[in-house]
Amino acid sequence: MRIPLLGNDSDPRFDGQVVLVTGAGSGIGREMALLFANLGASVHVVDIGTESAEAVVDEIAAAGGKASAHTVDCSDSAAVEALAESVFAEGKGLDVLCNNAGIGHGGPIEETELGDWERVIAVNLMGVIYGMHSFVPRLLAQGRPAHIVNTASLAGLVASPQMAPYCTSKFGVVGLSESADAELAGRGIRVTALCPGIIYTPILANATMHGEMEGNRQKIIDFYRTRGVTPDVVAKDAVSAIKHKRLIQPSPRSHVMPPWLLKRISPSLSELASRQLVRLIQR
Repeated sequence: MRIPLLGNDSDPRFDGQVVLVTGAGSGIGREMALLFANLGASVHVVDIGTESAEAVVDEIAAAGGKASAHTVDCSDSAAVEALAESVFAEGKGLDVLCNNAGIGHGGPIEETELGDWERVIAVNLMGVIYGMHSFVPRLLAQGRPAHIVNTASLAGLVASPQMAPYCTSKFGVVGLSESADAELAGRGIRVTALCPGIIYTPILANATMHGEMEGNRQKIIDFYRTRGVTPDVVAKDAVSAIKHKRLIQPSPRSHVMPPWLLKRISPSLSELASRQLVRLIQR
């Protein structure tokens, strides 16, 4: 059984706090749930897969932590509202909300079905919107500071070819997070757009792909496995963002900052670099 990632002396403690993580059955969400539990929080582990959520709860319990599992499709507004109602009905409120659930997509625009667009937007963007809609009024009403971490992506800061639906959804998450933080910071709620770079998680194996990207799926997975970082790095950066109240959190900085800065200096060079990176990944 996996031992949860240990924090270090510089990590904030979350003793007595309540944290909710969506998409927590695998990948980045799983590592977030494990780390928050290790740092003392009681964690609501939310995932569309019942077995996945319960497995993470079992890991947390085995390490002496506190967690509960919830089976929720975050693209279902009624299900997210019911989740928020049940969490706050426990009377302990919520200190950290991680809207993390997401799916991947790749392929040429002309081969992308309308249903692909709708599915990616429904999970990656509307899922975050539903989380904000259902939880923010309750966070404000509870009358204590809170932090929201919305998982975006490097692809929400710098666009990539053959990723139009995914980039659209993640740019939306960044814009939503920036707007919400500007509005809510003065009322005790901070918002972070967490922007992972090349992270090796199951999202690649489960992503919808078309055309050349589908044919090169294994090459893409291999590139992420050998060149990327593991999702525990992103979990640590999420905790750091909360500690330092960062609006945009690159993760890792070595992946995200160079292309993001290049885009701000020269959008045309950034576009060229993005095209080259897509070719490199699929070699």
